[in-house]
Amino acid sequence: MHVAVVGAGIAGLSTAWSLVKAGHEVTLVEQGPIPNPRAASGDHHRIIRRAYSAASGYAPMIDEAYAAWDELWADLGESHLDPRGFLCVSREQGDEAEVLLDGLKAGGFPFELVEPEAAVARWPFLEAGTFRYAYFSNEGGALHCRKIAVGLARWLRDNGANVYENSRVVEVDAAKGRIELEDGSEIRAERVVVTAGAWVLKLFPGLVSDLKTYRTALAYVEPPADLAAAWQAAPIILDVGGKTDGYMIPPSGGAGMKFGTGRHRVETSDADWNREPIDGEGEAIRDVFAPPIARIGQYRITEVVTCAYTFTSDERFFAVEDGKALIVSACSGHGYKFGAAVGRRVAAAVGNGDVEGLLEWLRAGA
Repeated sequence: MHVAVVGAGIAGLSTAWSLVKAGHEVTLVEQGPIPNPRAASGDHHRIIRRAYSAASGYAPMIDEAYAAWDELWADLGESHLDPRGFLCVSREQGDEAEVLLDGLKAGGFPFELVEPEAAVARWPFLEAGTFRYAYFSNEGGALHCRKIAVGLARWLRDNGANVYENSRVVEVDAAKGRIELEDGSEIRAERVVVTAGAWVLKLFPGLVSDLKTYRTALAYVEPPADLAAAWQAAPIILDVGGKTDGYMIPPSGGAGMKFGTGRHRVETSDADWNREPIDGEGEAIRDVFAPPIARIGQYRITEVVTCAYTFTSDERFFAVEDGKALIVSACSGHGYKFGAAVGRRVAAAVGNGDVEGLLEWLRAGA
C-alpha cells in the first residue's frame, strides 16, 4: 500500500519507519527541514520517565515505549537516550511531585526517597529549607530529538522511502487521498497519515473544537560556574513541586541546560504566531524555579526557543479517521517519550484498519 505521511516530527518519522518495516511504500512530507526547529518535537531533547499519576493510565505504556525505542536504536545502529534518571522535589502536600510519587508506588517502580538535608548535599543547586522531600529514580532520562530525527530520515531514505523536506502541504483531500503542495504539485496515496502537530488545524480547521493551539517557550541557561559540575552529573529534574509545573534538563547530548514550565503558554489560533522570543521571556521562565533552585538569578540565559503545541481538553493523544486520512495529534506537549511506540501503533492501524483499537491505546483507557 502507498501511504503518505504529512509531518516529520517524531510521530510522523516513527510512523513512516514502522510502515516501511511493514512493507508499505511510504512518502514522507515535511514543511521545513528535518529536524524542523519550529516543530514541537524539533528541540534538542525531551524527557522519558516512568512517573505518572496512578489514574493517568500512561504508566503501563512505558514498557512498550522503551521497547519501541530499543527497536529503533537497533535499526539506527546507535542509541540517542541519555539514561541519567530523574529527580522530583515536593514543596506542598498533594503537589504534582507527590502525585507522581504515588504513581511510582502504585506501579511498583523503583525510587529512592531523599530527605531535604541529604538532597541539598547530593544536589547542591537545591535550596535548603524550601522543600519537604526529594526522590530519585534511575528509570528515566533525556531523548535527543534532533539526533533521532536525523537518524530516522537517513534510515528512511536508505530503506526506500521518499522523503521530502521544505515541502509545505496546503491541502489534504481526505476523500481522494490527495495531497497538494505549496508549489502546486500533488501526491496521491491509498492512505494519508497526518501528523502535522500544531499545524494540523490549518489543514483540518473543522477540528478546532477538539484541539487548541498554544504558543510556549523554553529557556536555555548557563548555571553558575561552581555548580556546573553538579549539573553535568545531575538527573533530569522532572518536577520542582508547588504550582511551578516546571522541569529542567541538564546539559545532555551536546545541548545546553534547559528550563521549561507549563505555566508559560498562551493560546493562539495560529501555530506560526509570535514565534520570535520576547524581551525578558527567558528570565521570566527561569525565575519561576526559585524556590527550590538556589541562586536562580545567577543562571545566565543563553537562548530562548519557542514552540507550538496542540492540546486536547483532557491532555490526551487524539486520532480521527476522515475518508482515506488518519489524523493523529500529539499528546498535548508530553508525548515525545511515546513517539516510537505511537509510530508502531499508527502503522499497525493503517495496515489492519483497527482505528478504534488505536484510539483506545492512545487515550490510555480514558
